[in-house]
Amino acid sequence: MVGCRVVLASCVLLVLLTSGCISFRGGSEATRTYQLSLEGTEREVHVADGNSPVILLNPPQAEPGFETPRMVYLKRPYELEYFAANQWADTPANMFAPLVVQSLRQSGLWRDVVLLPSVMPGDYRFDIYGLALQQEFVQQPSRVRVTAHAQLVDLKRSTIVGMQRFEAIETAPSENAYGGVVAANRAVAVLLDEITGWLRECVRQSSACRR
Repeated sequence: MVGCRVVLASCVLLVLLTSGCISFRGGSEATRTYQLSLEGTEREVHVADGNSPVILLNPPQAEPGFETPRMVYLKRPYELEYFAANQWADTPANMFAPLVVQSLRQSGLWRDVVLLPSVMPGDYRFDIYGLALQQEFVQQPSRVRVTAHAQLVDLKRSTIVGMQRFEAIETAPSENAYGGVVAANRAVAVLLDEITGWLRECVRQSSACRR
């Protein structure tokens, strides 16, 4: 009887091993890590003159549920899910900050772009909040949506020059996390272009009011 039990246990173990139910590699695949980047996008670079204003940038603030390096996706509206084996190198908000600085410096609007906190005085303060980045599988092909709220403050006049919500949507080239990364980088580039255009108009209006 004991011999039969040993044989039965050995057979069960063999079935579990061959079916992949038991793994001696930790039970999970290696986590893949991705970055947000403007590399590979064609962007015009303009040089500001010495009379251009200085802008102070507050660190972007994430929408609730997006304050994590975990990659968010949706299979139905309002329900946030996270990829198990794929993640961002940092939170999207933290990775977005240097891209905003890069974009603002290339715009030619500003003599200097300063990321807060800093003791350097500025002419304007730029706030970004409610930043959300998600891959949506509610349709085929999937797409990535990036949204953010922006506010520009004229520090010399202590007034809000403008407030605006921005959104960019890009179709993913493949139905997986990497396809979402490619689409996310495209969407971020589009979003920053829209923000730059809006800031240009805000500064034009603000400069007119200062005269």
